[in-house]
Amino acid sequence: MIKRFFLFILKTIFWLIVFSVAWVFPYKWVPVYITPLMIIRSIENHQNGKETSYNHQWVSLDEISKNMQLAVISSEDQNFLYHNGFDFEAIEKAFENNKKGKVIKGASTISQQTAKNVFLWPERSWLRKGLEVYFTFLIEKIWGKERIMEVYLNSIEMGKNIYGIEAASQYWFNKSANKLSIYEAAAISAILPNPRNYQANPASNYIQKRKHWIVNQSRNFGVLDYNLNKEKTD
Repeated sequence: MIKRFFLFILKTIFWLIVFSVAWVFPYKWVPVYITPLMIIRSIENHQNGKETSYNHQWVSLDEISKNMQLAVISSEDQNFLYHNGFDFEAIEKAFENNKKGKVIKGASTISQQTAKNVFLWPERSWLRKGLEVYFTFLIEKIWGKERIMEVYLNSIEMGKNIYGIEAASQYWFNKSANKLSIYEAAAISAILPNPRNYQANPASNYIQKRKHWIVNQSRNFGVLDYNLNKEKTD
């Protein structure tokens, strides 16, 4: 009986791995038109008697302003090009601050946020966090940095019922994502910690301060080169 039980567990783990890889692999090329968060928000809106539709338009990475790509790296994950999915220094700082009763933002990388948004649910739990680590590892190995950035900017929440940078750019600034200026890109990036409550335009004093900080960080970052990670790992 014990042998059969362990054999069953091994087979289950094996097929779960096969299923997860088969789920992740096509998204290396196929656009992500819907995510669990979009479905969850629609259900919540329906239950509250609100509009259930959402605004989302997929665009390729070359149709997204480099200003926007730099802005999210500068504000969310400045080591994005150099780590392999996890910023252990940021995680350690978050752990130390949490022990002191403080909270530090930015411990989750863009890769982790992408894995969570595309494959998982928003609720905090050890199960979800463990799966997030696993899916982050998969997308780093299978997709690469450029695809992760492309999916990230097309899937994250950027306002109430607004998902992805093209919909956000049209909503906040009435222009396509490839036309965003450095200040407009920074404004959208500034609201990402709480996109359902913050506004990119008109911006509050708090968002204005974050926006100017992001602009400065973007200018200091230098040229955006996705090959840096490949060179480091070769």
